[in-house]
Amino acid sequence: MSSTVKSDPSAASPGPRPVGVLDRWRPRAAAASVWYLRLIALLNVATVLLVPFRDQVSEHNEGEYFTPYLMTSGLAAAVLSVFLAIAMRRRKRAAWIFNAALGGLFAVLYLAAMVLPDERFNKHPLNYFSTVLTCLFVLALLVGRKEFTSKGDSSNPKTAAATFVGGLMFGGAVGGLLVWATNDLKGAGFWDLFRYSVGRMITINPSEHLRSVIAAPTWVNAAINAMGGVLFLLVLYVAFRSPRDKELLTPEDEAQLRGLLAKQGERDSLGYFALRRDKAVIFSPSGKAAVTYRVIGGVSLASGDPIGDPEAWPGAIDAWLAEAREHAWAPAVMGASEEAGVIYARHGLDALELGDEAIVELDEFSLDGRAMRVVRQAYNRVKRAGYTVRIRRHEEISEEEMAELVAKADEWRDGATERGFSMALGRLGDPGDGRCVMLECSDGEGELKALLSFVPWGPDGLSLDLMRRARDTENGLMEFMVIELLQRADEVGLKRVSLNFAMFRSVFERGSRLGAGPVLRLWRSTLGFFSRWWQIESLYRANAKYRPIWEPRYLLFAKSSEIPRIGIASARAEGFIVAPSLPALFRRRHARAAVAAAPRVPVAAQDGKG
Repeated sequence: MSSTVKSDPSAASPGPRPVGVLDRWRPRAAAASVWYLRLIALLNVATVLLVPFRDQVSEHNEGEYFTPYLMTSGLAAAVLSVFLAIAMRRRKRAAWIFNAALGGLFAVLYLAAMVLPDERFNKHPLNYFSTVLTCLFVLALLVGRKEFTSKGDSSNPKTAAATFVGGLMFGGAVGGLLVWATNDLKGAGFWDLFRYSVGRMITINPSEHLRSVIAAPTWVNAAINAMGGVLFLLVLYVAFRSPRDKELLTPEDEAQLRGLLAKQGERDSLGYFALRRDKAVIFSPSGKAAVTYRVIGGVSLASGDPIGDPEAWPGAIDAWLAEAREHAWAPAVMGASEEAGVIYARHGLDALELGDEAIVELDEFSLDGRAMRVVRQAYNRVKRAGYTVRIRRHEEISEEEMAELVAKADEWRDGATERGFSMALGRLGDPGDGRCVMLECSDGEGELKALLSFVPWGPDGLSLDLMRRARDTENGLMEFMVIELLQRADEVGLKRVSLNFAMFRSVFERGSRLGAGPVLRLWRSTLGFFSRWWQIESLYRANAKYRPIWEPRYLLFAKSSEIPRIGIASARAEGFIVAPSLPALFRRRHARAAVAAAPRVPVAAQDGKG
């Protein structure tokens, strides 16, 4: 005979674990350790700038006195404490280990000095203060230990050690040459010169022998000390830098992303740009959504909306943010739509409107009417000049023809730097992009003069990718090509087209209206001034001619203090800032299949009007 026992539902689900005292104090202790380092950094900077304060701190660091952990009168300690404060704020495990080891050693030494029967140390009240403050800092580190979970690059210690050794060798050689060229004494061999330079770099006083054979000018010693300071900063940077993501888009990832785009690609006009092969991808647990991103300068930079089913977006966003936290990357999103921005905001990101994307709906577009007079006149003028446009899918173009088109696009590129990240595919003529659409514009003699390339946007949309033209072409050529595409939309089953992105469009539009406030007018004037170089206003004007639907796009970020880093990372990703490197100096022009697309640039600028 069996019996059934009904379990208590409340007993089956224990619920959330109660928060203990240590759990409540852990984040506070971690924050306290960061603020300690910030305060010490400020005081160290003050000792550098204020001579009386520096002399007083130096005095208390000698003989029977000692100061709190990292409190010295040197610039090196100020720089070190700043670096450590930044690394600790990003919750880097390596910084915690460094502070716990070094700070713990100082605390033990201070405690030992205070309990020794020798009264030289324990008779001074300042030493008690230094001991208590150092011990409290170490205690805060121990309590907040679990808060510091961000991983560094596993190669950082080896790279930092190699940087230190290599920097000493290089600095010792250069400093030795400088000392040899300016030495007033005789009898020093190169080994003596090298040892003197290395000792100066790491602030070791030269031996009596070296002083007897070397007398270098003050400016040489200053130059050697400067090399030591640069080496110190470089070693700190390498030791505590965030890991750089090495997992770019694999063929398997690309195939999975293409599957998601086939199902949900019509949601975002920037979706196809997720297939750039210099991006990494992270999928939701269900595999139904993904976030693509690139890590630049410690910023995990995503672009556009997540790919796939919106119901699975939170899972992909959670996985992406968790990875960013694990590696101390600053998360950011460029060009997210309002729908995605709302979901990102639920995960703790703030939004800043970047501008608007110009979208033309074919069922609402017409060349008729006074508002379209300028575009209509440009179109008719170019058409009378004998220009024609050929529209084809990339898969319809033979390999030989595509090679010629890529060569022309490369020839017409403005500058050597390839630009584009969030709104450019970064390749032309790749066999995997057969559904892209190419527009080839030829003059009356049949010579190719301009190219437009669009990527798919769902089954019936296109999104502008590449825009190139010869320099000696007619004004209005790009408008002519766009109008040809819109009027012959049936050839490629087209219902909507995404053109350019206009930054700060609303400022130009509202700032020119009657009754605009002084702040808005000032902001518009400032942007107009910078438009002389970056074509911000001309981009808006060039798109407004088509009477498009303006869709806002946003920059998303976790902390306002990280916006400068995010801005620099975005500029690097888009190709507006190029980090100098030896390979970049000698890099050859790219091969046919790797030709990168130009960014979304203003039609007017390409047409010679910008």
